[in-house]
Amino acid sequence: MDDKMMKKMIILIIAGLLFSGCVSQSNNIESSNIEKHINPEVIKITDLYGRVVEVPKEVNRIVCLGPGCLRLIVYLNATDKVVGVEDAEKKWTPWGRPYRIAHPELAELPTIGQGGPSPKPNPEAIMQVKPDVIFVTYMPKEDVEELQQKTGIPVVVLSYGKLATFDNEDLFKSLKLAGMILDKEKRAEDVIKFIKYCENDLENRTKDIPDEKKPSVYVGGIGYKGMRGIESTQCKYPPFVLVHAKNVADELNKEGHVFVSKEQILKWNPDIIFIDEGGLKLVIEDYKKNPEFYNSLKAFKNGNVYGLLPYNFYTTNIGTALADAYYVGKVIYPEKFSDINPEEKADEIYAFLVGKPVYNIMKEKLGGFKKLEFNN
Repeated sequence: MDDKMMKKMIILIIAGLLFSGCVSQSNNIESSNIEKHINPEVIKITDLYGRVVEVPKEVNRIVCLGPGCLRLIVYLNATDKVVGVEDAEKKWTPWGRPYRIAHPELAELPTIGQGGPSPKPNPEAIMQVKPDVIFVTYMPKEDVEELQQKTGIPVVVLSYGKLATFDNEDLFKSLKLAGMILDKEKRAEDVIKFIKYCENDLENRTKDIPDEKKPSVYVGGIGYKGMRGIESTQCKYPPFVLVHAKNVADELNKEGHVFVSKEQILKWNPDIIFIDEGGLKLVIEDYKKNPEFYNSLKAFKNGNVYGLLPYNFYTTNIGTALADAYYVGKVIYPEKFSDINPEEKADEIYAFLVGKPVYNIMKEKLGGFKKLEFNN
């Protein structure tokens, strides 16, 4: 082979190798793109635990686990996507949970776990109803990961933020996140705006009232791991906070639920006492046993004792807490709430958040907003 022929052969070999390399590189790029976009119908989200979770772009079937999880989905008008519920949602009395009063059809769905403070989901039952996404609240992170691993279904953590407060940051994040996943982003924004509107309205009506013109107030009968009596109260009680009420319990410099003695209540001797109707039965029973204690309180002597709807039932019922705040405001500062009918306001709130005006049902079952009468 002469030099000219040898040069041609070398050029052809090099060209072939280059062409082969281009094809190989092209194939690698194409393969990489296929791998990268292997499931274009999936999106990545970050849940309230900071977990990155892949969920379908289109979600039509969901289940909810844990306190208050289903309530958020009701607020988003997405009950048509729920394909299973916890046993607690079916068996517990619904009267303290407006979302369940408004949607009795949810109790007809298959059971996907026990529910309650320790949710105990049933992975097999969940897989049988074939949800696209599992929403959870108040579940330990390791349990969340285990549930996702067992079912092969994306698990998304939502949150109400700090319990029994109006620390709304996590609540609003949860509504936005669930709204994005369920194609309910506009509804999520509307719910957030509605809650903020109510809070701002309550704030603006009461923010300029000087402390010396505020009556002192106390709330008893707050539920805590069951029904409780007059000694069960709450510092920074949200309906009081929203209307800048002078809560005598706040001088304890604590947050959340506390038990206090009858002696302490006598020492405070508040001008107005509210009773959470979840514990009203116990207060009535105690009154019959200890009338001298109650009649030593000026609120009882002067007939300034009022009933409030219980709002902590399977965590915070936001609508009821807001309705309670309007009633508290009406009682404490009637001139600032002269345009408000608390019962009508409650139904306006319920109709927006849960889809039906359910106040009268709650009033019938629990007592509603009223002055309480006590007899020996």
